[in-house]
Amino acid sequence: MPKNDDKSFKIEDAELIFRNFSGKAGKYNVDGERNFAVLLPEDVAQQMLADDWNVKWLEPREEGDERRAYISINVKFGYRPPRIVLITGTARQNVTEETVGVLDWANIETADLICRGFFWEVGGKSGWKPYLQSLFVTIEEDDLERKYAINVTE
Repeated sequence: MPKNDDKSFKIEDAELIFRNFSGKAGKYNVDGERNFAVLLPEDVAQQMLADDWNVKWLEPREEGDERRAYISINVKFGYRPPRIVLITGTARQNVTEETVGVLDWANIETADLICRGFFWEVGGKSGWKPYLQSLFVTIEEDDLERKYAINVTE
């Protein structure tokens, strides 16, 4: 697949999992690497696999459940930072590299995103790696946040 092909995808009402917007080191994460994953419907996962995206599956936790497909998404603020907007009932706030960590623990109502892909080749393997381009997140507010119009900041 040519490196200059423009690959991107949009997911509306996305379910975000494995959130590490702060880039904290952990069992599956190197310090400073910001990322998260999005669950995919099976048909979308199969199409993305056919297009050389690195789709993975969560194994069922309980008997009778089906496995669920997901794709990991990188969040980089270097050359081409993503546009991330946090939406509440009273405000719309741009999220910066310094404040993006708030999304690790936010109670998310809805999330819509667009990712752009970059082609990679290493050791005879290749594929597309998604990077966040834009993310609009509506968070749940509690009674006091609504009453006092308190905006989420870090």
